[in-house]
Amino acid sequence: MYWAILVLAGLFEIAWAVGLKYTEGFTKLVPTALTAGAMLVSIVLLAYATKKLPLGTAYAVWTGIGAVGAVTLGIVLFGESAQPLRLLCVGLIVAGIIGLKLTSA
Repeated sequence: MYWAILVLAGLFEIAWAVGLKYTEGFTKLVPTALTAGAMLVSIVLLAYATKKLPLGTAYAVWTGIGAVGAVTLGIVLFGESAQPLRLLCVGLIVAGIIGLKLTSA
């Protein structure tokens, strides 16, 4: 259950990371409000997940999910680079997330 909450927290982290692009420096009201809401939900869910999961593992997985999601959506939505080396680095982050999950209680 706590792992599912952590994954959900990571998904909200992706939402706010991508949302930052749409706020245009916090000059657009609706994207700013949605981004702030996603930030709040993400942090609350992360805090809840750390009740049972190790802090270092939970934080690393949360940021890893956010990083992978932000890079992926940056490529898809904003035409950012999809160079093989960049994708390899994203794959290494995914491997780290999986490794942390497999080695955590």
